[in-house]
Amino acid sequence: MIEWSPTKIAAFQKTLLNWYDHNKRDLPWRHGHDPYHVWISEIMLQQTQVQTVIPYYQRFMKKFPTVQALAVADESDLMKAWEGLGYYSRARNLQKAARQLVEDYDGQWPTTAKELQNLSGIGPYTAGAIASIAFNQPVPAVDGNAFRVFSRLLEIDADIAKPQSRRIFEKAIQPLMPKDRPGDFNQAIMDLGTSYMSATNYDSEHSPVKAFNQAYLDGVEDHYPVKTKKKRPVPVKYFGLISRSEKGFLFEKRPSNGILSGFWMFPLIKADELPVKPAASEKTVLATLEKQFLETYQLPIHVKKLAGQPVSHTFTHQKWQIILLETTLSSQVDLSFFPGKWIPEAEFSDVAFTKVQSKMWARYQAETRY
Repeated sequence: MIEWSPTKIAAFQKTLLNWYDHNKRDLPWRHGHDPYHVWISEIMLQQTQVQTVIPYYQRFMKKFPTVQALAVADESDLMKAWEGLGYYSRARNLQKAARQLVEDYDGQWPTTAKELQNLSGIGPYTAGAIASIAFNQPVPAVDGNAFRVFSRLLEIDADIAKPQSRRIFEKAIQPLMPKDRPGDFNQAIMDLGTSYMSATNYDSEHSPVKAFNQAYLDGVEDHYPVKTKKKRPVPVKYFGLISRSEKGFLFEKRPSNGILSGFWMFPLIKADELPVKPAASEKTVLATLEKQFLETYQLPIHVKKLAGQPVSHTFTHQKWQIILLETTLSSQVDLSFFPGKWIPEAEFSDVAFTKVQSKMWARYQAETRY
């Protein structure tokens, strides 16, 4: 890892901030230094592109303009506002943190990165972003952009896939931060990491910090950042049950923990939990599913497999393959033993659809011309 002299650090700060002053992105959450605005934007930007986030952020701010409004929001309204962004635990943690701020901090924000991490869902990066941008604290905000930029500038060989590497980067970046403009410094790194120093198609030759990019000067930029490959998501097979009646479609409320917890969705049955042998025929598997549904929920169903390929959706650690089945039930059936309800199609717009649910519904419409 390269270390810079005080003179070089000062030159880097000046070069970077001059470039930022003239070229920074005009983003709605940058129109001020409100910690609430910084917080919401940073949580939304996790795993999500800036252009996708902008309209979500603007709608979210209209609906929940303050921490207090978010703290008392109905969860269904919150999930609907978050619909399509994915990683829904982020939204739930936002509300938990908002309630912490109102109940435990009397609505006043902690001003240091260490204190901010006491709030639900706020980790080192988000705490650094809020503390530096909203409260002018000279702390790094180390995300994917910072890993990429500083690994190239300083030729840091630490594997960014390992959690302990964050501390190495924070220690390396801290001396480079200007005490008077830490928030702008962190945001400049964000902008640099999405433009001249992006993951692919980077343009170091025209980068404003070319002279400081040691990996570029040494001709080894494609070696940085060092990152071991993630394990491939584990395939998981499900059957998705789409059942209609005069009252609408049968939805099941997902368990309160696990993937997509608490959402209303078409019922999903994990294939490997059915009591059949691996080599069982499809006819046997579906008959077993019908029997189990009857025994568990007291619902007599006769399923028919829809045409087309399974619905596919990839999460961080799992890849779901959902075989769609359809059935028709009387609206008079007893749902006392079933964790769900009938939802008319006219009310779908009021229900927060996950991407998986949207894919299932779109495939059903396409295959049945419903």
